[in-house]
Amino acid sequence: MNSLGPTLLAIDDEPGILALVERFARTLQFNVVCHDGASGVLAEIDELRPDVVLVDLQMPEINGLEVLRAIRDVDPECAVVLMTAHASVDTAIEAVKLGALDYLTKPLDFDRLRGLLTTVLKGIERREALLEIDADVARRFEFHGTIGRSAAMQDLFDSIRRLAPHVRTLLITGETGTGKELVARAFQQLGPRRQGRFLTVNCSAVVDALFESELFGHQRGAFTGATETKVGLFEHADGGTLFLDEVGELPLSVQPKLLRAVEYGDVQRVGSLETRHVDVRVIAATSRDLRAEGAAGRFRSDLYFRLNVLEIHLPPLRDRREDIPLLTAAFVRENAARLQRPLTGVTTAAERALQESQWPGNIRELRNVLERACLLSEARILGEREVRQAMRIGSSAAGALEHASAATEPPTVGDSLSSAQRGQIDRVLRQARGNKTEAARLLGISRRSLYRWLDRLGHAEPKASQPGH
Repeated sequence: MNSLGPTLLAIDDEPGILALVERFARTLQFNVVCHDGASGVLAEIDELRPDVVLVDLQMPEINGLEVLRAIRDVDPECAVVLMTAHASVDTAIEAVKLGALDYLTKPLDFDRLRGLLTTVLKGIERREALLEIDADVARRFEFHGTIGRSAAMQDLFDSIRRLAPHVRTLLITGETGTGKELVARAFQQLGPRRQGRFLTVNCSAVVDALFESELFGHQRGAFTGATETKVGLFEHADGGTLFLDEVGELPLSVQPKLLRAVEYGDVQRVGSLETRHVDVRVIAATSRDLRAEGAAGRFRSDLYFRLNVLEIHLPPLRDRREDIPLLTAAFVRENAARLQRPLTGVTTAAERALQESQWPGNIRELRNVLERACLLSEARILGEREVRQAMRIGSSAAGALEHASAATEPPTVGDSLSSAQRGQIDRVLRQARGNKTEAARLLGISRRSLYRWLDRLGHAEPKASQPGH
């Protein structure tokens, strides 16, 4: 359904029938598009996205059954009604098997047509009502930025409320994309340090040689390039909270100093003999098994046990599928506001596709898929096709790019990135109007990974899409 209301597409080689259908459908508040043949309209189905199609069975170039098959391939949820002056039981049965809503004989019975179109309208209204309910429930079940009505998430919210006023050190575990930073921020907002700073450091994004300086600061002249004295994050966070994301990536050389800072609140700038005392709540998060990392010698066991005074584990999205409709409603609403478009949700088939996905990237992946789908769609309700296309863009582009980025030797273009995937990068760059940071986010990869691929491909930047094109 487009932004102005439901759309009816009428296809018939008889102008008189088209005129009758158009006048009648407009009385039911349909937007009506008429075509006197099917050959040209098939290419427009994807862009037009009609809610219902009335198509003549017998036309000179393409018959109605072929049109029906084409429409079902493009948009399985579109209602299709066949019209014919030559009724045939066999043809009617075949049409129903192919997914037609009904089969009308000419001259048209307009009472029956009214009933069919009213059924379509009521179906749209029911879906819109359900989507509004999902959006309202999502708002009701939002807890400091995290959404969940599943038992696991309700237990998590209860734990945060109970423990936030008292916890000084916390370890949050869970797969990538499960929302660990949101949980950390909830602990901050509900605890006694809510007025203090909340600082975040992504331990996987800091160059190893700079970790100590980032966390603890340095004195001027402490090392080559240290032209000014720098205050570290621990000192900046004094009285507040420091969130160490992906703490399992922390270099072994820095871990003893982190242990002392967490244990005693003592920090020492690089190049300084002076010890400074800070009062900082430390919340660490990881997608790794730190106990196993400790056994393998990659993470200090004493630091693990010090961080793990209390552990909060976030379940993967595949284990809380009942939350997917609420998350979907919230993300579509968010994109509707950002894009200033009347997006209301997803179709039943699209919701089924979202429910069936395994979501290895969890909530972050779901958010990115829905954002891509919102960019791809011109309709009020996202269809299965846009959702699956957004999934393919994310899985093929992100999977291929990240796999290749992790490789020791740069792969050849032909080995790791198909022409289709290169096309996806082009499309996303156009959607982002050339903004590489935004394009990387939409693709679900790091900005650095995107730059590496653009460099390897000798990529010529596509021109940003112009409004109205």
